[in-house]
Amino acid sequence: MRVVFMGTPDFAAHLLEEIAARGHAVVAVYTQPPRPAGRGMAEKKSAVHLLAERLNLPVRTPKSLKSAEAQADFAALDADVAVVAAYGLLLPQPILDAPRYGCLNLHGSLLPRWRGAAPIQRAIMAGDRESGVMVMKMEAGLDTGPVALTAKTPIGADMTAGELHDRLAALGAPLMAQALDLLAKGELQYTPQGEEGACYARKIDKTEARMDWRRSAQDLHDLARGLSPFPGAFFEADLGHGVERVKVLRTRVEAGEGAPGAALDDHGLIACGAGALRLLRVQRAGKGEMDFEEFARGRKLTRGVSLG
Repeated sequence: MRVVFMGTPDFAAHLLEEIAARGHAVVAVYTQPPRPAGRGMAEKKSAVHLLAERLNLPVRTPKSLKSAEAQADFAALDADVAVVAAYGLLLPQPILDAPRYGCLNLHGSLLPRWRGAAPIQRAIMAGDRESGVMVMKMEAGLDTGPVALTAKTPIGADMTAGELHDRLAALGAPLMAQALDLLAKGELQYTPQGEEGACYARKIDKTEARMDWRRSAQDLHDLARGLSPFPGAFFEADLGHGVERVKVLRTRVEAGEGAPGAALDDHGLIACGAGALRLLRVQRAGKGEMDFEEFARGRKLTRGVSLG
């Protein structure tokens, strides 16, 4: 089949690689333009962009698809189907209508739960026990289209967003490949979404990442793993080297009580509004992640110290 691929991050790159390996004719790859990143703010190409170049596939990086020119260029590709995964741009109706069989989206949640930009993070932050990927036919509404195929996976009690991301990417690539095979044979069937349980996975705001020790240990555990490895839940404190921001990447809920934010021992057990949270893996600004014991060397984070 003639496929236009539209995606940006690693989650989408895994899918592009699978589709290309299956022998489909990827006539163009659409991805977000390079963005300044890192200390030098050099422009960085997306994971999909880099993979497409390695596969010698033509790459397009429009900032918008709203113009008549962009829509005409897309229609001229004469695609059978567009495959979309975490692309990052809204698709206007002329784009949705251009491919012969429409646009198929690989979405990282069990729709209608967690429609929107951050379904993987939101599922973990909410303490969900299950997630999955769905192949959905796109329509004008945000992630409201009918669903063709589903693959589910449990969310472990300590699973991070990064781990769930990798699991869903591994499930999603063959699922979309199966959908394309069925579509080519005229056998792909769709089931309309219901509205019961629908909720919106809004983009992560930086203000959400700060750890408020007045919350329960379970809430903060879910926050930390839901934002790990990026952008990372964090606290700020002066532990003997001036105020520094510390990302919290792995934690464990334990018994304990005390004033919220107080260290209950010398090994990273912090009192919360209910219960206590053991800090296991953290990251200082500009450094790699490390075990708490390594981080605590030379820092005043012993019993009785408060993180505020």
